[in-house]
Amino acid sequence: MSNNSVYELVTNKIIEKLEGGIIPWRKPWVSGGAVSWKTQKAYRGINVMLLEPGEYATFKQITEAGGKVKKGEKSHIVVFWKWLEIEDKESKEIEKVPMLRYYRVFEINSQVEGLTSKREEKTFEHDPIETAEEIFQEYLGCPSYSWNPGEAFYLPARDHINVPPMKDFESAEAYYSTMFHEMVHSTGHESRLKRDGVTGKHRFGSEDYSKEELVAEIGAAMLCGKAGIVNRTIDNTAAYIKSWLRVLQDDKTMVVSAAAQAQKAADHILGVKWLVEE
Repeated sequence: MSNNSVYELVTNKIIEKLEGGIIPWRKPWVSGGAVSWKTQKAYRGINVMLLEPGEYATFKQITEAGGKVKKGEKSHIVVFWKWLEIEDKESKEIEKVPMLRYYRVFEINSQVEGLTSKREEKTFEHDPIETAEEIFQEYLGCPSYSWNPGEAFYLPARDHINVPPMKDFESAEAYYSTMFHEMVHSTGHESRLKRDGVTGKHRFGSEDYSKEELVAEIGAAMLCGKAGIVNRTIDNTAAYIKSWLRVLQDDKTMVVSAAAQAQKAADHILGVKWLVEE
């Protein structure tokens, strides 16, 4: 089957899923992110970006539990909103005003002595999928990679991809789908296809950012199609696309538009060898 046939089938399948109602999108890897050591609750909002994956505690929590911060270690900031009640001088009414506050924490596994992790590690055993691994390995002129837990991203400034390790995913298919998503983002780098959604400076959640997410996820689905694993990942793909379409007023024509760029991205990753008619 030719690439164009696979791409068309995948695009049509996504649109069919969007029109038929789909399950909510879910992150396909176990957390592995930043959590409170005391409660094991995950940090949220901007704190996800401020903290590396790990378990964090305040100096007071550490000392009360019998631990000790290692000499020379620097704390990390956790921010939160606190509502202050302020009385209006004229109306005497009480108004609630949000104030951004912060506190400092240390990662107990790397910065603290005398405390043990409370995290229950949940991992999975998978064998690599040969066809998917071949696509990954043969991406010529690819960015650099890392496999740190907790988050998946592509950094254009460093031309670098991070994806959690395969053992953090419930299925090998979900791992490759996530990897393909970030690989498609990387094709937009100025040294490759120079796509505006990657080279431009776009605010998270903006229309241009949302379009780039459509390109990445549709491109990933196309690569999954070539690897023969699309049926195991299509529901989560459609749900993810639906979440970004809301920013674009649920305009499903954007799927077709993004698919055209996704095809170019997939072709770039696949290279000459894969572009021969089968």
